[in-house]
Amino acid sequence: MNPHDLAARPALSPPEIRVIMIGLMMAMFPGALDATIIGPAMPTIGRELGDISNLSWIATSYLLVSTAVTPLYGKLSDIHGRRIMLLIAIGLFALGSVLCALSPSIIALALARGVQGLGGGGLVSLAMTVIGDVISPRDRPRYQVYTSIMWTMANLLGPIAGGYFAEIWNWTLIFWLNLPICLVAYVMTNSKLKALPRNERPHRLDYPGALLIVIASGLLQLTLNWGGTHYAWSSSTMLALMAAATVFVAAFVWRLATAEEPLIPYRLLSNRIILTGATSVGVTMAIYVGLTIYVPVFLENVRGLSAGRSGLALLPLMVFSVLGAMTAGRVMIHVKRYKFVSLIGLGVAAIGLVPMFLWPMELSIFQIEILLGVVSTGVGAVFPTTTVSIQNSVARHDLGTAMSLITFMRNLGAAAGVALFGAIIAGLAPSLDATTAAETFRWVFLVGALGYVVALILLIFMDERVLNGASGALR
Repeated sequence: MNPHDLAARPALSPPEIRVIMIGLMMAMFPGALDATIIGPAMPTIGRELGDISNLSWIATSYLLVSTAVTPLYGKLSDIHGRRIMLLIAIGLFALGSVLCALSPSIIALALARGVQGLGGGGLVSLAMTVIGDVISPRDRPRYQVYTSIMWTMANLLGPIAGGYFAEIWNWTLIFWLNLPICLVAYVMTNSKLKALPRNERPHRLDYPGALLIVIASGLLQLTLNWGGTHYAWSSSTMLALMAAATVFVAAFVWRLATAEEPLIPYRLLSNRIILTGATSVGVTMAIYVGLTIYVPVFLENVRGLSAGRSGLALLPLMVFSVLGAMTAGRVMIHVKRYKFVSLIGLGVAAIGLVPMFLWPMELSIFQIEILLGVVSTGVGAVFPTTTVSIQNSVARHDLGTAMSLITFMRNLGAAAGVALFGAIIAGLAPSLDATTAAETFRWVFLVGALGYVVALILLIFMDERVLNGASGALR
């Protein structure tokens, strides 16, 4: 048990914890919704603003900024406290949303999305950090269902709302919708989090390290987003981008080794639970997000489904992760050795993709939906285990930095998965027949299965510690 976690703390009643959890879910929801709501509206936005060529920057600018600033939020919350940094993140996200809704051009919208990303980079990681502050590791799994339900609602409502607003009303409602959500989140978190004890220690922000990680992560994101889509991997632009990313990553690693107080402390980098757990989450997200992007392409181009029908067929992959998360959470509450649920989940997810690799044309759509549900259930079991294990392994004054690392790896993994699967099907021409196209997509499912095996192996090496805190008590 961490010595800094032993101090007596005022117990919070279950109703108080529920109110805090609802407020935190409201804070996380805009960031989660952003990942799914903007896609269906992008063609309409491009037409109305008269700029299709720069349309991709609407998504890219947000991802670049939000991923780059995520580690900074973790460190700053350890310095200044969770509440103030979460309120700043909510405020910046709301401000960015207003600027997006008022944007007169794609370039202005892309810049406004960058402002929105300044806030979005802290919403998820800070909310998860506060959960770690108010609930003991032993009790956290039972509250993971809140997070799972929130992500599922975002995955379900996002595409529907985005398409509906763009086609029937106005695309700006996508951004105006964030304002009442942010307002409720601001009020709830501001009032309830004032009563929480402060866990931070005196820290100094490593400004050179912060600048290096912002530049390095931005270059990595550009490399993963542009490679194989905007530019060929062997092009001079991509080679220069990869070289620059390598230089700045190396410079950041050097800074971590030499700074008096690095942005990410050595005690966290040497923590095997953080290294293996966060990396396993990154690999898992890479495959999961890659599948959510390219399975509809498979269903439309190979199996001949309409866009609407392929979206419905994807629902099991988006929804059933809640079942896996709830199962893992329940097991963690009642047993000391809890990691096996996630290991089984990743094994099941890998096996679930094998039939799609072997028989991409022979399986019925219903059978594919069942397999996607199996994959999603297995994947869902990973996140509660890794998140709670990492929270359980660090002192409270390092919790913000640790949670930001998880979010950073999730975002980086998502970008890597899209790039990886995009590279696999890059040579797929629309004129190819379905059978030939199926041969290409078989590699998507095989790589996905192998990716989940890699995540499983990483999780095997993650230490399994008994969760701190008595049930029902706030430690």
